[in-house]
Amino acid sequence: MAATASTAFFSVSPVSDASSVKPGGNVGGLPTSVDARGIRSKSVSSRSLQVKANAQAPAKVNGTRVGVMEGLKSDDQISCSPPPRTFINQLPDWSMLLAAITTIFLAAEKQWTVVDWKPKRLDMLGDPFGLGRIVQDGLAFRQNFSIRSYEIGADRTASVETLMNHLQDTALNHVKQAGLLGDGFGSTPEMCKKNLIWVVTKMQVVFDRYPTWGDVVQVDTWVAAAGKNGMRRDWVLRDYNTGEILTRASSCWVMMNKQTRKLSKLPDEVRAEIGGFFVDAPPVVDEDSRKLPKLTDSSADYINTGLTPRWGDLDVNQHVNNVKYVDWILESAPEPILESHELASMTLEYRKECTKDSVLDSLTSVLGDAPNDLANSGQVECQHSLRLKDGPEIMKGRTEWRPKRPQGHGSFGQFPAESS
Repeated sequence: MAATASTAFFSVSPVSDASSVKPGGNVGGLPTSVDARGIRSKSVSSRSLQVKANAQAPAKVNGTRVGVMEGLKSDDQISCSPPPRTFINQLPDWSMLLAAITTIFLAAEKQWTVVDWKPKRLDMLGDPFGLGRIVQDGLAFRQNFSIRSYEIGADRTASVETLMNHLQDTALNHVKQAGLLGDGFGSTPEMCKKNLIWVVTKMQVVFDRYPTWGDVVQVDTWVAAAGKNGMRRDWVLRDYNTGEILTRASSCWVMMNKQTRKLSKLPDEVRAEIGGFFVDAPPVVDEDSRKLPKLTDSSADYINTGLTPRWGDLDVNQHVNNVKYVDWILESAPEPILESHELASMTLEYRKECTKDSVLDSLTSVLGDAPNDLANSGQVECQHSLRLKDGPEIMKGRTEWRPKRPQGHGSFGQFPAESS
């Protein structure tokens, strides 16, 4: 391709071949003669016609047609006898050749720069397209996220909803990258055959520090067995630059029949699919075994009623995404706590699914003497209940709050952070 591009810039003077004209022949109806050197000479008029003919029929160099360059001499500037054909006369214009070579090299350099492009953003280092990858000999999944401007709240830190969504996203991508994703939302092929889906029953999350806008976080996740019919999934979320632990989470999942909406045992076929990915490791968050009491109108300090799911709150299994439950329990948290404190940890127990036609109430109770002066309290603990309007409870929870601070420091790590 480079050779073709360069020939377009060559300046070649067209020269007629003596062998192509018969002795005594005519060119344009005018007589021709042959000098002692065997080169046919023509009159001015014939040369004018020949120039025009050559302009219409471009010459060839190495079999490639070459365009006629501008600057052809007029008839009165053409000498009666053309210069003899020598090697020097046949060479191209060196300035044009240099320009052609420069153009070719500039184009090649530009193309190479595009091909050899390497991302410089931190969130793309090691994970250029944000798709994540299997690590730890196939037993864990790792994915990087950049905290966007629309994912932060009034405190300029990532919202709880953002971090919970990152946890959920890595869980689903883990299943996909492991080749276990069937025609469902996190369901394996065998689960799809039996109309089974995963539902979360309990989740514990510890927020050691909240990332801010522009930070890059690295999320590791893996799974383990939980009893006979359950599965545990753990997450560790780190600062990509420093390796500092930001968030830790453990959750328990069971199977539910998609049609009957009833819990199901773990089939042997499904166990065979996912058993090879189980990690023999303790949970990253110690289990909080304290019983969560049921709140009522009389025992709750704050009640927010009339909560309804939007269409965008539903997942592909046609029930409300579990992250939305977290938003709802925080709806009834007292405003002084939200202004002066940040969520340090939470324990959630999911008891019943919620559909698009549900209407809910969110109830919150503040423990201890904190209700007297929430803004100036130290550690604050709250209990939560999310119930349907007609009475059944769909989730219970406990949250712990700490006074807001610029930075926090975690100390737990399950897998080593990736070097930056």
